[in-house]
Formats: sequence, C-alpha cells, structure tokens
Amino acid sequence: MINREESHTELGTIKVHKNAIASIASIAALEIDGVKKVGGDLKSALLEMIGRKSESAVKVELDNNLEARIVIPLVVKYGFNIPDIASRVQENVRNALEKMTNLVLKDININIQSIEKGE
Repeated sequence: MINREESHTELGTIKVHKNAIASIASIAALEIDGVKKVGGDLKSALLEMIGRKSESAVKVELDNNLEARIVIPLVVKYGFNIPDIASRVQENVRNALEKMTNLVLKDININIQSIEKGE
C-alpha cells in the first residue's frame, strides 16, 4: 500500500504521494544559502549517476493520523554555520509543506552527510 496524504472535497479525493512531499522538502532545503545539495550518501550518489534526482534521498513517513516525519540528508557548503543552516532548512521546509499540503509535521530531522566547497 502506498502511503499518501489524502483529503476529500465535494468533487472527490485529493491525494499527495510521499514522493511529492519529498520533492517539496528537497526544493525548500535547496533554497537555503549554504546548502550544496540534498543527499550525499552512497545511495543518492548512485541515483544521481543513473539520472535520478536526489530528492528521493528525503525520507517521508506518515502515521495513521497523517502526521509526518521527514528526514533530510544534506551536504553543506564549507564555511557556513551548520546549526544555523539546519534550523533555516527546517523552518523553510515546514513553511513550504504547510503552505502546499495539509500535513501535520511531527518532525523534520536534518542529517548533515558531508561538507563540500561551495561553487
């Protein structure tokens, strides 16, 4: 069974797939200055090699109450304050998901995978 955030209107059902939620979170994370990329682990590196985007590295879990737990692996640019970047990513992801979906966010966890020189 595919977990989806689902709501009903008088015209029918609206479903938002976990991949769409992960994409929103990934895009919102990349908007923060100092974030080099989403991902950074071996799995996301292999996906990038075959042409798939790294937002699949974002993990989305929905419980029975449609409360979401999100884990975002990040590569941060060298010279930036890591706690500040992580906090700004959490805030931007929360704002984006609340604006675009009806999810209740339980946790937005940030995992810093590595540090790389900026471009």
